[in-house]
Amino acid sequence: MIVFPNAKINLGLYVIAKRANGYHNLETVFVPIPKLCDVLEVINAPEGAKEDCFSQTGIIIDGSPGDNLCLKALRLMREYCTIPLLNIILHKVIPTGAGLGGGSSDAAFMLKLLNEGFNAGLNTEELENIASEIGADCAFFIRNKATFGEGIGNKFSSVNINLLNLWIELVIPPIHVSTAFAYRNITPQQPASDLRQSVQYSIKMWRHKILNDFEKPVFEKYPEIEKIKDRFFKNGALYASMSGSGSAVFGLFCKKPEISWDENYFVFSGKLDVEK
Repeated sequence: MIVFPNAKINLGLYVIAKRANGYHNLETVFVPIPKLCDVLEVINAPEGAKEDCFSQTGIIIDGSPGDNLCLKALRLMREYCTIPLLNIILHKVIPTGAGLGGGSSDAAFMLKLLNEGFNAGLNTEELENIASEIGADCAFFIRNKATFGEGIGNKFSSVNINLLNLWIELVIPPIHVSTAFAYRNITPQQPASDLRQSVQYSIKMWRHKILNDFEKPVFEKYPEIEKIKDRFFKNGALYASMSGSGSAVFGLFCKKPEISWDENYFVFSGKLDVEK
């Protein structure tokens, strides 16, 4: 069984309040990037295996392989159905620690794969509840469509948005932005405008209506990231923003942009083709 977990971006990201448990209440619009994907393959473990086997290729992931979120998803699904020992092979294409949700996507696609492959019979809402135990934005990837998110990023409602025929360019400099740093350096507050209303405006107006609260502290510490956003606008972007807490920055264009980037940057460019 093979699936292709995709990345996401955030259209706007407002940090509303800090909760007693240390998490934060957010408002954002999640948008999937269907063509920027990892590859996740799951097969039965070899005869005689005594435990699940996990291997990973592509972009290196920090931490122990045993802590990978795909394995956490597997452990959770075993509470709902019988699953034999597995051999899990993950090829990483989505850069980690850049605000693109790659690890959460891997885990969510693992849940969906196991649910279907081993006839667990869980519905969408049940899968979302399990995904929420893995990570704050993991549940988004269960439905995997443009969605308004609130709470800690795990409460969803529909959003009227159409990004068909737009081109996205995504650029990541070789800078790691600590999520802890990003949260530590913002002051939660109510946004000046309603995000669900703001995304109804013309995309050209988003620059003046939609914010990512993390940009201010991140840009102050890492001006190179801000320069990428500025360069998008100078080259005709309809809208540009940092995704999540960074360091990925994306621009939305009417047609494929022709921008030369530093060879040390990760660059993805492709049609977005996302609709409600």
